[in-house]
Amino acid sequence: MIIIGEQINATRSDIKRIVENHREDKLIELAQKLAKAGATYLDVNIGTGKGTSDDEADDMRWAVKTIGDKIDIPLCLDSADAAVIEAGLEARESKPAMINSTKAEKKHLERIVPLANRYNAQLVALAMDESGIPKTPEGRLTACRKTADWCAKCDVPMENVFFDPLVLPVSAGPMQGLLTLNTLVMIKKEFPEARTVIGLSNISFGMPARAILNTAFLQMAIYAGLDAAIMDPLNETLMQAIRTGEALVGKDRHFRKYSRKFRRKN
Repeated sequence: MIIIGEQINATRSDIKRIVENHREDKLIELAQKLAKAGATYLDVNIGTGKGTSDDEADDMRWAVKTIGDKIDIPLCLDSADAAVIEAGLEARESKPAMINSTKAEKKHLERIVPLANRYNAQLVALAMDESGIPKTPEGRLTACRKTADWCAKCDVPMENVFFDPLVLPVSAGPMQGLLTLNTLVMIKKEFPEARTVIGLSNISFGMPARAILNTAFLQMAIYAGLDAAIMDPLNETLMQAIRTGEALVGKDRHFRKYSRKFRRKN
């Protein structure tokens, strides 16, 4: 499974301070810690809510260059602003990158999908459109089809697309988890060449014992066809859940990854 480390996000007060003060040492320290824990991508969201779009683009360039100069790991560039995304892609200088994200809304597709083609980047495609987040798996699949059509127009191969079925908190409704899982299954059936991704911790927002819900949902999602998760690689329980979940659904041949991980603990 592709593990996208979620911690480099300026909505967190500690990361906001790092970005505002351009603390290279602190950013590199965190990035190295996440990579060592098992992250295969690092999500980079440097939107502090202050300054202009140009300021955010400058901060994205700084963060991407700072990490890229010290750590050889793909980055997931996270912004709602296409100009900020492009600034990060330029700073990557053809190194592996993922765009997070686009909606199936024309103005987003027109600006974001061509960037995925131009920079040969992976693309996170949210299962939502102009009307918001559909309330049924069928509605979310329709949004995915719109993005898939634009990807075809822009010569972005399905292998580079990560569809996000969208995880809403079960605190908002007890059927939200099942809705996401059913959407996952439908996406994998319709777009077998594409991959899937979720923001894992959304499922437990507003609930007690969040780690337990996150772990259970992660393993259910693996069974449903999940390929990647934006999550906390520093949480050992979640990392163990990935190894056990993948082994039990046949994604770990001869239980090799499972055995390597747990033999070290015995």
